[in-house]
Amino acid sequence: MIRLAGGVRPEETEMRKAFCDTLMELAEEDGNVLLMDGDLMGAMGTKPFARKFPSQTIDCGIQEANAVGVAAGLSAVGKIPFVHSFGPFITRRACDQVFMSGAYAKLNVKLVGSDPGITAQINGGTHMPFEDMGIMRGIPEMTIVEPTDVTMLKSVLRQMKENYGMYYMRLVRKSCMKIYEEGSEFKIGKAVTIREGQDAAVIASGYCIAEALKAAQMLSEEGIEIQVIDMFTWKPVDEEAVIQAAKDTGAIVTAENHNVINGLGSAVSEVLVKKSPVPVEMIGIQDQFGEVGNLDYLAERFGLKADSIAAAVKSAIMRKIT
Repeated sequence: MIRLAGGVRPEETEMRKAFCDTLMELAEEDGNVLLMDGDLMGAMGTKPFARKFPSQTIDCGIQEANAVGVAAGLSAVGKIPFVHSFGPFITRRACDQVFMSGAYAKLNVKLVGSDPGITAQINGGTHMPFEDMGIMRGIPEMTIVEPTDVTMLKSVLRQMKENYGMYYMRLVRKSCMKIYEEGSEFKIGKAVTIREGQDAAVIASGYCIAEALKAAQMLSEEGIEIQVIDMFTWKPVDEEAVIQAAKDTGAIVTAENHNVINGLGSAVSEVLVKKSPVPVEMIGIQDQFGEVGNLDYLAERFGLKADSIAAAVKSAIMRKIT
């Protein structure tokens, strides 16, 4: 059962606290659950886990590739390691170990990359992953997810623990916008339709969900009614939801806090071009590097705000008409 929060508002709990609390619950239930971290437990808020479960915690230091290799070995003997670092380091820096030691060996490692896209803010371009999901998306048998808020995070994290295989989750460390009511349950691989509409559909995830809902309200005031779909699983993408949105509206906009190359827009377009071609516009990072700034500045700088989404919707609708 999924219930909407009724309006977009800030979460009261930081995502990193919800991550730590939920992981502690999982570790209490199953001694095979491990936390592995790249010297970022303070930043990620997981020191309480280390204090409560010292024998289930490994601080790997700033050596992410080695951490993934060790996690693969632990997985091979029945452990369930959750390995965290900042998004660019757990994906770019450790890519070969993820591919060879984890995925190719068909092991059970859960990768967590924090500060996705512009949420890295003042850490700047070196720490701003616009390509993390694309890297992981290219690895066979990898499941990749982006929880929207605290409620979804709790549900997704439990599923990651219970389901065998390689997972990558990109995760906001600090505050985000609350979209769903407590108690809502989600299924990895199944999108959520947050708002109905017949003129176009915005398929979004993460930071862009709240902006898509704002865009929907702006457009409604102009007589344009759009669907908003939360595609929190990028791989495997929910093909059924994408095809249905195309049939219902005839125009699609994707919105992602990520490079549009090999990101959510690519995943959606790959479905549409084969099964239900319609006009598509892509909101996201247009093949650029990140930079230093606060969230509002960066969202404006890279065109992720509601007004950009609304303009893309109008463009997609015009293409449908012509």
